[in-house]
Amino acid sequence: MKKRQLVSAFGTTALAVALTACSSAGSPSGGTRSGTADPKSATGTVTVWLMEDAQKNWPDLVQRVNDEFAAKYPNVTLKLAYQGWADKVTRFDKALAEGFAPDVVELGNTETMKYILAGALAPVERSSFDNSDAWIKALANTCTYQDKLWCVPYYAGARVAIYNATAFQAATGNTEFPKTEDELKAALDRVADKNKSDKTYSALYLPGPYWYAAMSYVSAYGGAIARFDSSGNWHGTLNDPKSQQGIAHFVDLVRKYNKGDLAVNELNQFEAMARGHAGAFYGNPFEAASVTAPVTGDPTLKDAVKVATMPGPGGKPLPTFIGGSDLAVTAKSPVAALAADWIRMFTGTKSQQALADRDILPNNLTQLGPLKNKPATAAAANAVPDAWFTPLAPGWGAIEKQKILPDMLTAILKNNKPIDQATKDADAAIDQLINKAG
Repeated sequence: MKKRQLVSAFGTTALAVALTACSSAGSPSGGTRSGTADPKSATGTVTVWLMEDAQKNWPDLVQRVNDEFAAKYPNVTLKLAYQGWADKVTRFDKALAEGFAPDVVELGNTETMKYILAGALAPVERSSFDNSDAWIKALANTCTYQDKLWCVPYYAGARVAIYNATAFQAATGNTEFPKTEDELKAALDRVADKNKSDKTYSALYLPGPYWYAAMSYVSAYGGAIARFDSSGNWHGTLNDPKSQQGIAHFVDLVRKYNKGDLAVNELNQFEAMARGHAGAFYGNPFEAASVTAPVTGDPTLKDAVKVATMPGPGGKPLPTFIGGSDLAVTAKSPVAALAADWIRMFTGTKSQQALADRDILPNNLTQLGPLKNKPATAAAANAVPDAWFTPLAPGWGAIEKQKILPDMLTAILKNNKPIDQATKDADAAIDQLINKAG
């Protein structure tokens, strides 16, 4: 699963930046909080792979950190290569297999588990990084396994409500998205009534197999997909009362407001709004652009399509699946301390503020705070503090591959399978896979 929280995937471009002319092998891999005991004597080459998001959206931040690194380590060469999401994993896997992996690699946070479990990443000391005590919990969780930190949170992403403000105004007299779920349901009822002549119109287009959304409601009620127990194993917990309550809540919303095929997933959900058949949906911010894009959507909706925080049960924002990126030191890096220090600079308070100034969600709650009240960022920023992530378990990849969660939801919504039985069966399937690496 590729991370696509900020922009769509691009082709791959590589840019090598040599900060000094000096280079030698055998740089120290140990070091202190600041990288090495004597920065001026450090030598070697640090290779960094960043995604093209940085090149296109905050190149000045990259340059500032590279300059800071060069000033501190005048005899170290830094080589920077920008990667595209479409083939980064393939290129990184090849680099690992052939022994030329970079020292620092950016990973979408859904990619970290694969490399942590494969032993491809080096552990790092959490306390040595700025704001680590205030890191967004779910983002830090994407880097944490067996009580060790294997990467460093870089920036966050969140799902939001995407809605047609014109449709809401026509039905409710208000272009603002409701702040509470009770208010949202009342508005959705009016939007549905206003468009009742269109039998395919979904006031809230919420796809049945959309397990990211379903698990957000599970999280809202305090449930979870699976938990790690005292015996040292993971076990499915969808059949637990709180998880069932969240699933039931999701199912009720789908059945009431989605008038499309309940077995169709969320991959192209923006099309329902682009074709005039949806008042709102829950998705990644970039999907709003898809609604109004010339090829994929309807450009005439440009002024109507808005984003907002999705309200959840209990008067709080709906917890989001955490998106974003992490930065890691590869396990066999001969310059691990230097690599970790570059990450330390790139994720430090000053760097995170540079991202926040560009309306990118920073890795910590302290700097996230002001973005909650900024129109351009409020929708996503308010969804992040209670965000959730999938279990960092050896068998999670197999669970996703076998589509246990979407199949469970489809069984409930299309086949009327009782929630109690569906969740019990899903837990049994999860338990068969979750503790097995593969």
